Amino acid sequence: MEKLRIAVIGCGRIAEVYASAFRHLENEIDLVLTVDKVKERAEKFAERFPGCAASDSVSSAGFQELLRQYKPDLLHILLPHHLHCPYALDAFACGVNVLTEKPIAIFPEDADRMTAAAKAAGCQFGVIFQNRYIDGVQRIVDLRESGALGTVRGAFSTLNWFRPASYYACDWKGKWATEGGGVVIDQAIHSIDLVRYMTGLEAVQVQGHTARRILQSIEVEDEADAAITLENGAVYSFFACNYYTTNSPIRVEISFEKAAATLTMDHMEIRWADGRMEDIPCSQGTENGERYWGVCHEHQLQAAYQALRQKKALPWAPEDARKTLEIVQAIYLSARIHSAVSIG
Repeated sequence: MEKLRIAVIGCGRIAEVYASAFRHLENEIDLVLTVDKVKERAEKFAERFPGCAASDSVSSAGFQELLRQYKPDLLHILLPHHLHCPYALDAFACGVNVLTEKPIAIFPEDADRMTAAAKAAGCQFGVIFQNRYIDGVQRIVDLRESGALGTVRGAFSTLNWFRPASYYACDWKGKWATEGGGVVIDQAIHSIDLVRYMTGLEAVQVQGHTARRILQSIEVEDEADAAITLENGAVYSFFACNYYTTNSPIRVEISFEKAAATLTMDHMEIRWADGRMEDIPCSQGTENGERYWGVCHEHQLQAAYQALRQKKALPWAPEDARKTLEIVQAIYLSARIHSAVSIG
């Protein structure tokens, strides 16, 4: 099997998860290029992969020149949120496929530009939502698609994490222009996406609230809540904050007609109306990095590489990722205008 040529731009904290996955998938890929504005970071990442080049050439022209020189099959974008769009556009201009970290972009309009550019260039374009690969999440999707769970009656998610002021002491965190928001777009977007994925329903209306209660040194919110109405009329109750004492396990609950599903971190419990119980632990746990990020990046990367070889769409489609972003932005808009916001 001919190995895929892989490039990475952005060698910060999340890159360690990718390094772990790359090592496990070394029979499928060759990492040929790492790029970061701090060359030492790019070099430190590259030195673990023999033959990999490192560069700090991050101007649009310089980056495109690198892509044309090293000719990767796929670019992983591991950058601050506001940089996802410009570097994806650079990649598509060079005919390079892209798999970007979430969110797809800060604004849906940028997501549309990226999607249109990929299609015009004939490139594949996917977005990372690694928690969709949790065993219990996949079980719920399978059951829901088979009709075994019946209709969705409601949903709930809560995220209580700890982010000290030092977490935001960098050149992009905590700023509207570069992060695009706070706890909603950066952390709780995964909870929102999981509710979309497990219910199979889209949001039609959002009534949201945000606040900066404790972390006064940042521009963006450290707390948010919302009542999100789904297309069948069920309500998704959402809460998230970044000022708890620790990174408490994320909790997502879905109430179906015939069962209730509760995801706690990566452990799923299904309580059937007839008294049956299913307990589904997550079988993946081999990656480096913070456990609260989830442990399924490697699964999505492997699925992406397989799709690329088979000339199929990369997981997950940008149009799909845009819908999750729409909910995020609807929460922000609703909070600003103090009124419910319709989607679609």
